[in-house]
Amino acid sequence: MNSPAPVPKPTAAELEMLRLLWQLGPATARQVHEAAVAARPDMAYANVLRLLQMMHTKGLLVRDESQRAHVYSPAQPQDTWQTSLIKDLINKAFAGSGKELILAALRGHVSERERAEIQSILDREK
Repeated sequence: MNSPAPVPKPTAAELEMLRLLWQLGPATARQVHEAAVAARPDMAYANVLRLLQMMHTKGLLVRDESQRAHVYSPAQPQDTWQTSLIKDLINKAFAGSGKELILAALRGHVSERERAEIQSILDREK
């Protein structure tokens, strides 16, 4: 039996659309465009629609075609994508070391409040 083909890694623009859909939940192209314009006023509706259609073709999104306006949603949950992207980053940039990734993140990329939250999680895990 053949295993399903791996879903390609999303581009930066595709990740932006995925983030919007994770926030919105299943949404039409118009709804995604409205959310995108809040961050990028120059974002054209046609560009959003074309990107969503391409993402569907690539397997990044699923599309409900039962209504007049198609409804798009991510093919995988946010935590699945994040885990996959982090694993890829650890392998490519940190020679497979999760510790090195964490240390790099802690050097200047984490606020004091975030450090306190991380410490609280670590203390609970003991």
